[in-house]
Amino acid sequence: MNVSVQLFARARDLAGSERVSVDVPDDATVGDVRAALVREYPALEPIASSLLVAVDADYATDSKRLEQGQVVACFPPVSGG
Repeated sequence: MNVSVQLFARARDLAGSERVSVDVPDDATVGDVRAALVREYPALEPIASSLLVAVDADYATDSKRLEQGQVVACFPPVSGG
């Protein structure tokens, strides 16, 4: 299935776009999308493991299984005081 991923902040800058799409197996998980992002957008590799992922506006772990049409968003953790 093709998954559209919205990228924010540094992730958006490194990928060069605020929205990208990746092809993953039909039974893909968030981890599969993370790996596909690195494969198709290698500039994301330095921050890939720390990206926070949301599926349909809820935080998700790498084991979360995706369904067709769900909205995936990735953003780096925010730090500071």
